[in-house]
Amino acid sequence: MAERGLPSVYTSRGQVEGEDWQAVAAAVNARMAALRIGQQELVRLSGVSVSTVRLIQHGSSRRVQNKTLEALARALDWPEDHLIKILVATPPAVPTPSPADDQVVTVLMRIEHQLAQLSDRLSQVEQRMPPGGRSE
Repeated sequence: MAERGLPSVYTSRGQVEGEDWQAVAAAVNARMAALRIGQQELVRLSGVSVSTVRLIQHGSSRRVQNKTLEALARALDWPEDHLIKILVATPPAVPTPSPADDQVVTVLMRIEHQLAQLSDRLSQVEQRMPPGGRSE
């Protein structure tokens, strides 16, 4: 039985094709470092056992229930399905640029061009200056 379009609850042991437990471990460890929390704090915040957190941190292919990954995601201040998506390698949605984004890029390119022109002019002025920087 799938919840909200996610894979069914994990209850068996062993690696399943397409699951990337190393990616889950890397994500959890990086987030813990970014939030400056240790394993015990994650255990406290998530309600997940120390042994399960340790297995997940080491990328063990032992499967855990979706609710465990959801609890860890919440404790790490992520959307509930974040770790499940990493596990099953669902690529994150890439936002499509809006017309406003295109306008910003156009303006930035124009500014960049004008800065290049100003830089060229400054170089020309500097070349005309006598050594020592003073004109008499």
